[in-house]
Amino acid sequence: MPGTAVTVGVVGCVTALTVGLASIAAASVFGQRLAGVADAAALAAADAASGAVTGVPCERAQQVAAAGGADVGVCDLDGLIATVTVTASFGVLPASASARAGPPR
Repeated sequence: MPGTAVTVGVVGCVTALTVGLASIAAASVFGQRLAGVADAAALAAADAASGAVTGVPCERAQQVAAAGGADVGVCDLDGLIATVTVTASFGVLPASASARAGPPR
């Protein structure tokens, strides 16, 4: 049955390709979610720096990042402009995303 070996090989290749593409898709979704968390954390820090909300800017950023399942790695303030880098793990791999928020220049 020579067709059986070919069929098993094709099914194996398709399965490996599907698993690989699913992993890439999951990593892409995770990266976009992490970028959203970084945006929200930077906005929270900028709002606290401007006085729109109460609190310490980087503490606000940490609260928002924690709600999104991430940690703040870096939180810098330059006047009313906040730059925040959040980190999280995708499986065993570390991932980070940065965002800046504040009034227009």
